[in-house]
Amino acid sequence: MSYFKYQSKNIFYEEIGTGKTLLFLHGNTASSNMFLSIVEKYACEYKVILFDFLGHGKSDRLQCFPVDLWYEESKQVIEFLRQKEYSDVFLIGSSGGALVAINVALENPDCVRKVIADSFEGEIPLELITSNIVRDREFSKQNDQARMFYKAMQGDDWESVVDNDTNAIAEHAKSIGRFFHKPLSELHADILMTGSNEDEFAASVDKDFYRKTYSKMIKDIGHGNICIFEHGWHPAMLSNQAEFIEETLKFLADK
Repeated sequence: MSYFKYQSKNIFYEEIGTGKTLLFLHGNTASSNMFLSIVEKYACEYKVILFDFLGHGKSDRLQCFPVDLWYEESKQVIEFLRQKEYSDVFLIGSSGGALVAINVALENPDCVRKVIADSFEGEIPLELITSNIVRDREFSKQNDQARMFYKAMQGDDWESVVDNDTNAIAEHAKSIGRFFHKPLSELHADILMTGSNEDEFAASVDKDFYRKTYSKMIKDIGHGNICIFEHGWHPAMLSNQAEFIEETLKFLADK
């Protein structure tokens, strides 16, 4: 297993395949394990990098997560790219990882060529989710399927990871309330936003949530593409694997 140092802690990464660099960024309470079912399809054409944010997966643990979580995680990615001397990279982020990917592209535009942002909330947290996050996470910890997911992503200490994430989300909604530090108009990388109309989180707000949210963001950015799948749970990249892989490989290959 490979690690790099960030603020004296070890962050896990794994490189698979050869070609242009394609970095996968996992969502909240997940780890790079979430991508294991699809990564080989990309590794045939790209140098795929799997990455566990601090406090997750095979990376060192944190006593608590930073409140500005998705911005702080983007700094971990930027430092990794600096240490490895990678540039002109492609990023695929799922859910919270999509927020991280956009932050990386905003904060380090010279390093990022393309971003695929899947199944994310937009520019601000959804109150319907954040206002109930503590209660909903406690319920999830009693659900056998959710517990299996958490353990598969984090290992035996999954509960402390989930609690840290829950606290960060709740505090971020109270004290910060925005995911990005820079205006979207400063995003220069090509971007593709994806999601599903049946996403259990987005659909609870509006069945057309992703199309409306992404359309507004792309207008602010000044460029970009949207791909919405009619069916499938959260995140779309896993519930619509074949179609997602096809659409994203075309996007990555376009000059």
